[in-house]
Amino acid sequence: MSSVSTSSSIAPNSEIVNSNPTVEEATAVAEKLRDMALVPNPAVTEPPLFAEVDMGADASAPTVRATVVQAATVFYDTPATLDKAERLLAEAASYGSQLVVFPEAFIGGYPRGSTFGVSIGNRTAKGKEEFRKYHAAAIDVPGPEVERLAAMAAKYKVHLVMGVIERDGYTLYCTVLFFDPQGHFLGKHRKVMPTALERIIWGFGDGSTIPVFDTPVGKIGAAICWENRMPLLRTAMYAKGVEIYCAPTADSRDVWQASMTHIALEGGCFVLSANQFCRRKDYPPPPDYVFSGTEEDLIPESVVCAGGSVIISPSGAVLAGPNYDGEALISADLDLGEVARAKFDFDVVGHYARPEILSLVVKDHPMAPVSFASASENPHRRPDLP
Repeated sequence: MSSVSTSSSIAPNSEIVNSNPTVEEATAVAEKLRDMALVPNPAVTEPPLFAEVDMGADASAPTVRATVVQAATVFYDTPATLDKAERLLAEAASYGSQLVVFPEAFIGGYPRGSTFGVSIGNRTAKGKEEFRKYHAAAIDVPGPEVERLAAMAAKYKVHLVMGVIERDGYTLYCTVLFFDPQGHFLGKHRKVMPTALERIIWGFGDGSTIPVFDTPVGKIGAAICWENRMPLLRTAMYAKGVEIYCAPTADSRDVWQASMTHIALEGGCFVLSANQFCRRKDYPPPPDYVFSGTEEDLIPESVVCAGGSVIISPSGAVLAGPNYDGEALISADLDLGEVARAKFDFDVVGHYARPEILSLVVKDHPMAPVSFASASENPHRRPDLP
């Protein structure tokens, strides 16, 4: 052992340095050397040259408990739907959730199967009455229902992302509302492109409501249902730094999962997709409400939207779901360090961008259909004067 070669341990001993030892002396020296070889090294007090690498949790990359809600609206009954939302929120909070995401149009309802009596060149009186009832179930933003949702977020100390039908005058919008755990309403996103027949009942959002909110649990944004398939909209959200990408939807097809996985990989972000699970009995019975083209094949227990809510990591790994079994709370722990690790591979608006070839301009100001130039030029002008 190297420890026996230390000169200070040997030199003082005259028996070891005798140049003409007897047999007995030589034997004694050999025994001393053997014994010294068994002496352990003294404790090292200096720090190691290289520190051990800890591959475990990192305090600089917090973990966030997130839940997506898979549940049905109480159709045409907004107060009852708010009550149901609070029960679900309380349950999610009891599991330690810090972020809770609800489906598209949870407040106000997704009018699955309805045509609102529309055909090209004609609208029926029954369809117009159906729209009146749907309009009545929508909510004003801001308004009393928004205040109640804010109070829920504060009561259960969660970040809340809620799909609603927003009423702005007599036009409806499919909207997502954002709240923080202090009960503040942070803002909204209006769906920029309703799909197919949705366009007869919902207006179009503009670039002023594509927010990404920087919160203590990460940068949160949302896109609704098939607008998630719009590459330029996704790119705008990536440019705003979205880390937790919420995707409330009404699409329960298997192919939806491919879109969600792609967005997680493309954006280097967590994707939280919440969908309703609905049976025919969750909607009013016929003739008050009719599933066009399929009503005769349905019974009250028939599944009309199978859910498929899911949580996916920035690496494309499925963390929870997809669930097709019924109403449920689907939860996962999000390691925000995964975002940086994914961006190292691919940052679509950073080191993987080529702005000298491809670039995007987002018109993010409100696009009001009517503006009053005289009022903006002279706000003190008396309205009774020309």
